Amino acid sequence: MPTTRPRACAVMAADSFAALFDDARTARFAALAEITGAVLVDDVTDPGHAAHLAEAEVVITSWGAPPFDAALLERMPQLRAIFHAAGSVRHHVDEAVWDRGILVTSAADANAVPVAEYTLAAIILSGKRAFAHVHTDVRDDESGNVLAPERTIGNVDRTVGIVGFSRIGRRVVELLRPLDGLRVLVADPYADAGAVAAAGATLVTLDELLPQLDVLSLHAPDLPSTRHMIGTAQLAALPDGATVINTARGALLDHDALLAECRAGRLDAVLDVTEPEPLPAASALRHLPNVTITPHLAGSLGTELRRLADAALDELVAYVAGRPPRHPVTRADMETTA
Repeated sequence: MPTTRPRACAVMAADSFAALFDDARTARFAALAEITGAVLVDDVTDPGHAAHLAEAEVVITSWGAPPFDAALLERMPQLRAIFHAAGSVRHHVDEAVWDRGILVTSAADANAVPVAEYTLAAIILSGKRAFAHVHTDVRDDESGNVLAPERTIGNVDRTVGIVGFSRIGRRVVELLRPLDGLRVLVADPYADAGAVAAAGATLVTLDELLPQLDVLSLHAPDLPSTRHMIGTAQLAALPDGATVINTARGALLDHDALLAECRAGRLDAVLDVTEPEPLPAASALRHLPNVTITPHLAGSLGTELRRLADAALDELVAYVAGRPPRHPVTRADMETTA
């Protein structure tokens, strides 16, 4: 059992805290840590929070947290751990955090759950050509039959390609495993072939992957090296009738190249993220019947956000008990993760 309760607070936007922490989770936080001032610090420049920040050993962060840079850390001499109740810590963790040896964890694994679930649904629905029928009311189409054998429809004898064996990419592969007749390929230069096979897929190069696919699903991090990694040449390598699904980051996909392919009717697309986000109202992608755009719905929303609070509080439990963190983030991770 824990013998100490570190002084702690939440540092994030007020609306983030309200979405993440209901009464039960706020009470759990208070039971695990000593809250000597306000449980929420939504403005680190407020002089009223200065003493509380100076005493904090642990903070739980999320959207709306400031960068923990040298200036802020100067005012937080006792800080030992940052438990991030969201995905990427890139915009909140400064080099000064690593220099001080502060423990950092992320709830990215918890945030991966709804993204992978959304992607699974998009893959299945794209195989059934459901999105095309949303845009074209088949009840008014007397010329065709959706059950006709010449229609390219179904999820049997199909190949799905996952680009990026990330937390989300791996989870998508695992969710696809129960689907009969579906082959899954993975392209990721950092992935281990054995780990990919254990999840239920086969590791190949991107060039090998693309010509074999019925569905291409993107799950790589947004890094300078991955910007527009799927461009004109990569889209041209996809077979006619393939579907491109992006639930990762809009910058991975060259939208001009995608527009050309979709406008020609050769490819379909399901985009939960775009570049820019949201797309301008005049964007041609918005008006194509073979392009489905959702407003960044795949990530944690609504009640799913509480899973992120639970993940951060679980890290606090481990910290108090002297156990290793469940999902640590290191300086080296910043080179290959979002």
